[in-house]
Amino acid sequence: MARLFGTDGVRGLANRDVTAELALDLSVAAAHVLGEVVKGRRPRAVVGRDPRASGEFLSAAVMAGLASAGVDVEDAGVVPTPAVAFLVDDSEADLGVVLSASHNPMPDNGIKFFASGGYKLPDEVEDQIERRMKEPWDRPTGAEVGRTRRLAKAGDRYVAHLVETLPCQLDGIKVVLDCAHGAASVVSPLAFRAAGAEVVVIGAEPDGLNINDGYGSTHLGPLKAAVLEHGADVGIAHDGDADRCLAVDAQGNEIDGDQIMAVLALAFADRGVLAHKTLVTTVMSNLGLRLAMEREGIRLIQTAVGDRYVLEEMRAGGYSLGGEQSGHVVMLDHSTTGDGLLTGLHLLARMAQTGKSLAELASVMERLPQVLVNVKGVDKSRCHADEELQAAVAAAEARLGDTGRVLLRPSGTEALVRVMVEAKEAGQARGEADALAEVVRARLAL
Repeated sequence: MARLFGTDGVRGLANRDVTAELALDLSVAAAHVLGEVVKGRRPRAVVGRDPRASGEFLSAAVMAGLASAGVDVEDAGVVPTPAVAFLVDDSEADLGVVLSASHNPMPDNGIKFFASGGYKLPDEVEDQIERRMKEPWDRPTGAEVGRTRRLAKAGDRYVAHLVETLPCQLDGIKVVLDCAHGAASVVSPLAFRAAGAEVVVIGAEPDGLNINDGYGSTHLGPLKAAVLEHGADVGIAHDGDADRCLAVDAQGNEIDGDQIMAVLALAFADRGVLAHKTLVTTVMSNLGLRLAMEREGIRLIQTAVGDRYVLEEMRAGGYSLGGEQSGHVVMLDHSTTGDGLLTGLHLLARMAQTGKSLAELASVMERLPQVLVNVKGVDKSRCHADEELQAAVAAAEARLGDTGRVLLRPSGTEALVRVMVEAKEAGQARGEADALAEVVRARLAL
């Protein structure tokens, strides 16, 4: 039986895969697993969501499940995922729940949990929750049931926290913010303006149906155009739940998560706050990032894909900065999860402190040509077991030598296999990726 939880919670088509019944059952099980350690009082939970229409009924189901299991619930409403993580910690709550499918299209939705302190759950705790679904339990009655209330000024508390983390004001910087018609639509402009930046906003009119639709970190065209139109110094793009950040420089060039991490690693190192002079990334990060960090005397550690795996490594080693090429960046001194607003603010702070353009700062690393092919309609569970496919990978790696690499990765949230190839030349990367994709289709066809 397939595992219910993916790389970032439970995700799928809302009202088909992710139903009200599933949301209620999951929240009851989570209340039992995460709340049973609380002694002498009722557990407390913070619940938030992105603006998807389905989030309205799913959040109602989650809150009903938690309250029925004896958990007091504070409803934060529409706020970014990292805001829920912050509020769990700041409110000293025992758990948090976010209804969001992040960068996925509007029809999808997801359910993800935070433990006390605002940390994402390790695999073993997610497995405990899944095992305890539908189990018999003693239902509280009368005054023992949980209560629900609105969490006052949730967004304002989060914005104040973000601004307090900055080493300087952002005066003199003009930024275009693309909020993906998502959870950042209100709080991101508030935060950047509070920090002193001149702000132009696009993609900030959520109606429940337009999240990630042509805007945000997966659709950078409107942001590039707006930066050029307004003569801005920089553009910042969030995804639907604002846990990631991509950027655009003043010339309209994309700055990805690897380049952002390179800029921030040097900024943190200069300020003496890059713990152990180490950056933690995933196996998807560009080889150019590793080469740049080696040149700058910064150690780079790689993990499995998923910002929670980055976070686990950071917590285990006492590191302060890590993230993903996709723009999930974790600053453990200020946040317990990837935070697109925090990332964007600190990126602009580096510009303000150095007086350099984003293009100048990002030039610290050279991105090697990287081709990613998503192969759909295949049995991703056999990806690493098929001998002929692994032989094809080995042959490609031999041809690439030390100037490239191959990565085959089954998606944690979708029914596909990702084929990633890096090489010194773009044509070679494309050729090897396309050839391996054909082998994947042939060997893993359903």
